[in-house]
Amino acid sequence: MQVNPVSADLSSEAIVPEERVTSYKKRVPFRTFSISKLLVICSFVILAFLVLSAIVPQWIAPYSPTDMNTDKLLQPPSISHWLGTDQFGRDVWSLIIFGSRQSLLMGIVSVVIGGVIGTLIGLIAGYWGGIIDSVFMRFNDILMTIPGILLAIAISVALGPSFFNVILAISVATIPGKARVIRSTVISIRSRPFIDAARAVGTSHLEIMVRHILPNCLSPLLVMMTIGVGSSILVGTGLSFLGLGVIQEIPDWGYLLSQGRSYLTVAWWVATFPGLAITLLVVVVNLLGDEIRDWMDPKKNRA
Repeated sequence: MQVNPVSADLSSEAIVPEERVTSYKKRVPFRTFSISKLLVICSFVILAFLVLSAIVPQWIAPYSPTDMNTDKLLQPPSISHWLGTDQFGRDVWSLIIFGSRQSLLMGIVSVVIGGVIGTLIGLIAGYWGGIIDSVFMRFNDILMTIPGILLAIAISVALGPSFFNVILAISVATIPGKARVIRSTVISIRSRPFIDAARAVGTSHLEIMVRHILPNCLSPLLVMMTIGVGSSILVGTGLSFLGLGVIQEIPDWGYLLSQGRSYLTVAWWVATFPGLAITLLVVVVNLLGDEIRDWMDPKKNRA
């Protein structure tokens, strides 16, 4: 049978754009994957540097955070002082390095405490249900109606400024959200066949909660805790900015920002660089939290 050359040309021309589109679709995810992985690697390196700064700040900071030099008050960034000096002649870079310990501890420790308490509340309420669930969740709803920063401010004002009180205030503010998510996860798990099988063989309620239900709640809990570190750091630095945080010889980033706001017109670097450090830390933690959430998402893994 004779083939019409015109129709053959048309069919070949119709196939070429489709092949180009297919190849383009294959290239775009690769580029997106590379960019996202590059951001994750950079975030991990920055976070590792900040953690190292918190552990051994004397290895990185060129000056002591308590050294005052009246001959170098409010000097702009230079070779000897990379980020300038503050109103007491202290090196701003050294202050940021030494202050990273308190800022990181406030975020990490408060999230861990809030995660443990919130998981315990959500686990008990979701597994037992009934009156226990109603009591726990109604109290949890009351806490959720109060914004976290306002709740933390109220607790800090009532207890007074100290490192322990700041961590306690931030922890209480993070409990309601975690308890709500864990409760909903437990409710969806407790009706599954393997839980019924565990009850049928005589497994105790405590063992069911600890060995069968709790491991299935760790994935959303880990994601919430990772992303919650950034929010906790913001709340902690906000309390220090308001004068309700840690008052020590070596200030944290929030207190450095509070001190530098009075010199914005004459020495912008005193407040700008601590603020950039807070922003960088929160962005890095959120990027890593998003990556962990995508990595632990079963729907995306199946795709």
